Amino acid sequence: MSEAPRAIDPEKLEETVQHVFGLLGGAVISGMVYLGDRLGLYAVLSGAGALTSGELAERTGLQERWLREWLRGQGAAGLLDYRGEGRFELSPEAAAVLADENHPAFAAGGFGGLPAQMAVLERLPESFRSGLGLPYDAFGPEGNRSVERMFAPWYRSQLVTVALPALDGVLPKLERGAKVADVGCGAGVALVEMAKAFPGSEFHGYDIAEHALERAESNRAAAGLDNLRFHNAAREPVSAGADFDLITTFDCLHDMAHPQEAMRAIRSAIASEGTWLIADIKSHPTYEENLENNPGAGMMYAFSVLSCMSSALSEPGGAGLGTLGFHEQVAREMTREAGFERFRRLELDHPMNAYYEVRP
Repeated sequence: MSEAPRAIDPEKLEETVQHVFGLLGGAVISGMVYLGDRLGLYAVLSGAGALTSGELAERTGLQERWLREWLRGQGAAGLLDYRGEGRFELSPEAAAVLADENHPAFAAGGFGGLPAQMAVLERLPESFRSGLGLPYDAFGPEGNRSVERMFAPWYRSQLVTVALPALDGVLPKLERGAKVADVGCGAGVALVEMAKAFPGSEFHGYDIAEHALERAESNRAAAGLDNLRFHNAAREPVSAGADFDLITTFDCLHDMAHPQEAMRAIRSAIASEGTWLIADIKSHPTYEENLENNPGAGMMYAFSVLSCMSSALSEPGGAGLGTLGFHEQVAREMTREAGFERFRRLELDHPMNAYYEVRP
């Protein structure tokens, strides 16, 4: 016998309505952040003091009426400070997050993929029915560009100066001349930064996303680097010669359909005294722990359905780890199964990622 439906609590109903509309508000305001970034509005507002919509129109060549509505929305959302008399200002803190692509806190790049990510919603019902997800190339060039811009500030400000020095004995090897691979290299920004810093070393990037590899080659050419090459791992996998002194995987293992196979390939490619640097999303072994310790867990699970888990299930038999699926315990177990014996968590400060040093 089924239970009688529980009576609706009017106060709880009102709270739920407000909460749901708050989520809808976050979605459409995110769209306005995308427009502000796409149109260069945050860059113009940065350091400009308090501007009116007319003054912003003069500086950008855009239509005042549209800018007025956008500014009012940004002020109402707390992203711009309203100074009265129709003037809005981008604070230095907001500028770091929304305008300065070289600041570690820069986040506006992550909004660049919203149109492509929202577009795949039309395709995801079929994924729920079939079980198969979508590869990263399904998001098109702009989706890949968004991922690049989201992670690039850390690579530019922290990788060479903070992360690499934290690894045991890696810097001297790079300075003498080492062989380095970045597996799941995306647009290659991490490799570009390392290749510039260590011109005597040899760098190789591997990925299967065509759009990302196109960006990577463009970034390499723009930097004028001849010690860096990119490879389509589907046609030219990482070599099994056990001669790479350093291998990196940045924010990609949880996205892979077959991460264990990738780890075994890395074990075959790395030198006996080589080092593997893993960066992946901070997470915990249980759902309850993620709820308690990660205030952004809801967003992370949503991104997982949109992209991370979808990518990890884009091939038959995919592991489907998802955004929060590669916690430290899983990392330790999978790297041990792949043949690695040494595992150390690095104390690197990052709001989203955990870092591990893994060695044979």
